[in-house]
Amino acid sequence: MPSGGAGDHTGPLGRILHFDDMDVPSDVVDALALSSFVSGDQPWARTKRLDRVRAEATLLPANAQLARVAVDEGRDARLATGDGWTVRAVRWRTGGASITVTAVSEELAESILAECTAGATEPPMVDTREVEIGFWHQSQMGPTRTARNVACDEWPSIRENYETTAGEAIDRLAEVTPETVNGRLLIMHGSPGTGKTTALRALARAWRDWCQVDVVIDPQQLFTDPGYLAKVAAGGPTDSRRWRLLLLEDSDDLIRADGLTANTQQLSRLLNLTDGLLGQGGNVIVAVTTNEKIGRLHPAVLRPGRCAAWPRSRSAPCRTNRPPPGWAPR
Repeated sequence: MPSGGAGDHTGPLGRILHFDDMDVPSDVVDALALSSFVSGDQPWARTKRLDRVRAEATLLPANAQLARVAVDEGRDARLATGDGWTVRAVRWRTGGASITVTAVSEELAESILAECTAGATEPPMVDTREVEIGFWHQSQMGPTRTARNVACDEWPSIRENYETTAGEAIDRLAEVTPETVNGRLLIMHGSPGTGKTTALRALARAWRDWCQVDVVIDPQQLFTDPGYLAKVAAGGPTDSRRWRLLLLEDSDDLIRADGLTANTQQLSRLLNLTDGLLGQGGNVIVAVTTNEKIGRLHPAVLRPGRCAAWPRSRSAPCRTNRPPPGWAPR
């Protein structure tokens, strides 16, 4: 059990720290973890983020002495100390973790970090149809992200179900790499049930090596609440890939030309997320699905330089009723 109380002799943790009623226990762990680094007693620091952490992994050295444990919604934070070092190990419910080590020497910091991470992750996944997709929503505790594996077809296996023009557009998107990203807004339009989400899942599979895919369950709330938007724009703490794709399904009101006045601000924030100050350095691509015709969309999202193409979803002759989605890279 962690030591604590009046007789708490945690060595390097004896610092003066200030907190208020806005802080939670994990904030204390975060502050204590850096106290010896700030003071200079342990001037060397190393941090590593992990994906797919084993359930039985402790993420701590064998001789660690627990000093604090804080369990909040979605994460478990542990602080441990040893001879000349301090470890902060945070595990998220999504399966990732972050480990920070401070130590009196560079060699000690690296060796302790190596011990914490040795054998901590699951072996590489065998290629399957499943892709990990995150789901954001605004809960009573604030912005919350959960993740689960979703079955996604390979694009070539379903391409024949899509009309030629849209199929060619998605061909080009499926071949995009981090170096060739050109535009941050994708618009997929067509009637309900025409295969827009199926194509999105195929794109998620094509991009899974370099792009984390997240679905925003409440897009109207996202662009109404600045705090929620800032959190989603920053991404989850275990995002190790360079790019993220945010999916906003059936968000007609956000991009429709005759939207209400209240939606004008939401549209402005959407555009700011893709190519404004908010999106700078964030490497975020936003995909919006809509049932509206292209002529009813706001001209701001169709401005040359933002939208490269917007083929319409319609039934492919002699194919199943999964017409081609329309994409508009911004």
